[in-house]
Amino acid sequence: MIDVHCHLEQDVYEDRDSVLQECRKELKALITSCAHPKKFDLTMELVEKNKNFVFCTCSIHPICIKEIKKEEKNHFFSLLRKNRDKIVGIGETGLDYYWTKEQEWREKQKELFREFIKLSKELDKPLVIHSRESYEECIEILEQENAERVNLHMFGGRELLERVISNQWFISVNAIVLKSKDHKKIVRDMPLDRIMLETDAPWIAPDGGRNTPLTIKKVAQKIAEIKKLSYEEVWKACGRNAVDFFNLPITL
Repeated sequence: MIDVHCHLEQDVYEDRDSVLQECRKELKALITSCAHPKKFDLTMELVEKNKNFVFCTCSIHPICIKEIKKEEKNHFFSLLRKNRDKIVGIGETGLDYYWTKEQEWREKQKELFREFIKLSKELDKPLVIHSRESYEECIEILEQENAERVNLHMFGGRELLERVISNQWFISVNAIVLKSKDHKKIVRDMPLDRIMLETDAPWIAPDGGRNTPLTIKKVAQKIAEIKKLSYEEVWKACGRNAVDFFNLPITL
């Protein structure tokens, strides 16, 4: 019902209006993730043109750490403060050790991550977390910073799931669950009232190529199969979770 994590700001969506028109036929809303300051204006434009259908979260993706200068970061933080009423969350923020190998830059990712956690508290917004090959470090920082409203996007740290559950955090699941055994087991063990649907579109398409938010239907079907529930139950529950977690001004 609601794709809580996609990237409509990406250049591959040269036909955004057509994509959104198709999404409106079957989805209640979607949340696009602005992951770079350069995409902020376009993201705000999408939100403004599609009120109460397109919402957004904003942050600086950890893999951008090497290219973001202090002045650009500070200006971006200022923009987020000024536009706090136009965003529904801070993210995706976190750590990425797959693309970032140097310890120096990993430490800088951690510093930026903590800054965004503090900003989320200041703005009273939930967090959307990117954690690639860094699950334990991300969880440790979130716990150290006493982060409460947390969604772990595309979370794959199965051995850490009990900590996620005990912290009463959420996970959002995309089409990787169609193939990954670990992600299937995470879905099996995670309470339904802590799961949301996402696509990470335009990436993670089930059949390759460009993904769109409509893929959450296939994700919901797989979750229903894994948890031995009806599709309708999963579809509605994940939609309710999204509305409550992001405080979306829509009715289901």
